[in-house]
This record gives sequence, structure tokens and C-alpha cells, in this order.
Amino acid sequence: MRTLRVLTTLSLCGGLALGAYWSAKAGHWPAHAAVAATAAAADRTPLYYRDPSGAPLWSAGPKKDERGRDYLPVYDDDHATPEPAKPQQQAESARKILYYRNPMGLPDTSPVPKRDSMGMNYIPVYEGDDTDDGTVKLSPGKIQRTGVTSEPAMRRAIRVSVKAPGTIQLDERRVSVIAMRAESFVQKVADVTTGTRVKAGQPLMEIYSSAVASAAAEYLATLTSRTVGGVELYGRGSRQRLVNLDVPERVIADMERTRTAPVTISWSAPREGIVLERNAIEGMRANPGDVLFRIADISAVWALVDVAERDLGSIAVGQPVTVRARSFAGRTFTGKIAVVYPQVNRDTRTVRVRIELANPDAVLLPDMYVDADIDTAASTPVLAVPDGSVLDTGGRQAVLVDKGEGRFEPREVKLGGRGAGYIEVRDGLAEGEAVVTSANFLIDAESNLKAALKGFAEAVPQEAAQQASDDSHAMGERK
Repeated sequence: MRTLRVLTTLSLCGGLALGAYWSAKAGHWPAHAAVAATAAAADRTPLYYRDPSGAPLWSAGPKKDERGRDYLPVYDDDHATPEPAKPQQQAESARKILYYRNPMGLPDTSPVPKRDSMGMNYIPVYEGDDTDDGTVKLSPGKIQRTGVTSEPAMRRAIRVSVKAPGTIQLDERRVSVIAMRAESFVQKVADVTTGTRVKAGQPLMEIYSSAVASAAAEYLATLTSRTVGGVELYGRGSRQRLVNLDVPERVIADMERTRTAPVTISWSAPREGIVLERNAIEGMRANPGDVLFRIADISAVWALVDVAERDLGSIAVGQPVTVRARSFAGRTFTGKIAVVYPQVNRDTRTVRVRIELANPDAVLLPDMYVDADIDTAASTPVLAVPDGSVLDTGGRQAVLVDKGEGRFEPREVKLGGRGAGYIEVRDGLAEGEAVVTSANFLIDAESNLKAALKGFAEAVPQEAAQQASDDSHAMGERK
């Protein structure tokens, strides 16, 4: 009998439990549970309403989905987690959560906890993480991981170097030609050929000219005359005639000393240099104006370089220049800018610049390719920052100012000249302010992301209010 009572009691308990289980499984709660749940729900205000199918959709007010199902209310305590809070989470819980941002960095925010399509939790953004003073705040760990370094803006001399290619050309003032001024015949030519180095006064050829012989005889007759021989005034005209025929001064002096007229005239080199051209041939007839020899002094040459039009404003006459010849690796030649030609090449958009160079050992030859390095350094120091610290978008230049404690301020600046790894800052920055020199693109990306997220977060309450107004208006129309 006792055993029968126990079995009956267990059967009743199991039946009640099984009935409760099937009631819950079928979606029907016992009367006392439904009453308690309704009372508890009446005392709470839903945070939002979520899609009944679990899709990432929500609404600020009551709403129905496409199938006519009601959105499910979500309360504040529905997001409680049984895990013990960590010290960092306890510290963060003391701060106010502004919104939740997408864990993948997408421009998507939520005013409440949420998961993305892959099941990842949205990341909370706390008050203080997003400042309104235009600065970007990074944690010490992120600063260390990204390798952020800063350097103060200081005054320094900007060494701007303008590079330009060019060629070696002869100094136009150091070129001489030997041409006859009267009809002549070449009697003899010295052992001089094109490329031979000659000295000033070295014999080149012997010339016979009837006009020169006649002028020499006339001058000699004047000198030997008993009547006017001692009067310098009478012989001046005859001597000038020889000078006009380009007879060398040495030949005239020999006539005055020996009192004899030579049959042939010895022509010598007018300067020291290289024979660039030899047209004289023994026995040839030379007409007036025919060039028989061309000699150039190459102890000093020109380097004609083509400077880009954009660099024209930074060069001036007198600036020092270092020239490197491609034929002599490691050797440099120094000179100065002598002339900036007043014309721009319309095809290459370059300006020709003349540089005078000393060439004592005659290694710089005409038409040799060279590379010029023009030093345009300013004598007065200017405020400058490393060129890697400037964020240049083409129409806007900015730097990131390190404010300390992980705060960085984007600031627009106006730039000047650049060189040797530094850029002149003309406006927007004060001396001594530290600017970010590395990982500034990462900070700039973080700033743009936070600005986008903040804009979306500010738009969320407006959209929620508009959605609630539309829903309430629709419900009123249905009633």
C-alpha cells in the first residue's frame, strides 16, 4: 500500500512537469506564469524591437514584418551576461556608452548591443573616446603597435637642390679663326692637324699675297726714304695698311728692324688652345674671308643645362653649381651660374642656364654630357618639418600635431620650399610643436573612421524618431 502511494505521487509530479514542458513547447504558458510575465513586462520599457526571424533588423517602436508577425521587444536585462566582469570591463562600465560600432570597421552603428551577419559583437564606443575638439585619441598599445613617432618643428636652412642635365660647350669668347683679308696662296703648312694643341705664337703656315707684298714694299720705302724716313707721321699710313691686312705684329716688327720686305708671311696661332678646324692645304688659293684654321681655348668651358620651368623661381645668377661628367665617375667640377637665358623652350618647358667651369686639364670636351646640381639653399633658417610628416592630397596639405597623452590633432598647413628631407612650413604650425613623422596615414585613417562613425551615430536617434513617428502614424490610420 505504501509503495502504491509513492508511485502515485511520482506519477502526479511527473505529469505536472510534463504538462508544463509541453505547454511551454507549444507556446502556451500556465496561467500563473503568463500573469507574472505580463506584470513584469508592464513595469519595463523595451529598448527596441527586433525582427522575429533573427535578421539584423530593428525598430524603435512596435512594428510588423513582411509576414505580419510582430517585432519582439528587447529589454535592458536581456543583454546581461553571466560571465564575471574583468577589471577593464568594470572600469569601462563606469563610463557612458555612446553607441556600438561595426567590428569590421564598416560605417554601421547601433544604439544597442548587436551582432553582425557573421555573429561578431558590435564594439562599444564610450564617452571620452570620441572628443569634439577635432583631435584623435589612440591608446598607448595602439601607438606602440603602429610605431608612431614624432619630431618637433624647428628652424633650419632648407637646402633645395635643383638637378638638371646639360652638355659642355665652348666659351664663345675663347674661339679664334685665321682667315685671309686678301687673295693669298698657301706656300707651306706646319705639322698641325685637327685636335693638335698649339701655343700662342706657334707658326701655322706661310702665305704669299700680292696685296701684302705691295703694302710691305710701300711701308719699307717710307722707312728708308731720305726725305721722310725719320718722320713717323709719314710712315703711319703705310703701317696701318699692313695692320688692316692682318699681318702679324711680329712680322711688321721684323721689317722695321731688318729694313727688308719678306716674300712670304709666316702666320702664327693667335692663342693657346686646340685646333678645331684645319682647312689650309699647301698650294691652295685662299680668297678673302676663307677660314684656314679655327682654334679654341678650352681651359674654361661652359655647361649649358636645361632647368625645368617649375624650378626657375629658385635659381639666380651667382649660385654655386656642382657638375658631374658622366665620363668621369666620382669626379666633380665646381662653377657658378653666369647667365639665365630669357626664353622658355615651348616643347620641353625648360630654361637654359649657362654655368662657367674651369677646365685646366682639358678633360671636359665639347658636347660632353653632364649633370648639374644647383644649390639654392637660403641663408636664413625657416620653420621646417620632415617631408614624411605631411599628408598631401593634392589640394590640401596637413600634418598631425602630437598633443600628448595619445591625442593627435590634424592641422592644415601652407608649405614652401623643400630639400634634404625637410619641407618649409609658412603657416599653420608654431616652432616646437611636435608632428607625427611615421604611421601618420594610419592615424589619418582612424580619424576619418571615427568622423564617419560619429556622423552615423548622430543620425541614428533622428532616424529612430522618424521611424517611430511613421509607425505611430500608420497604426493610427489602421485604427
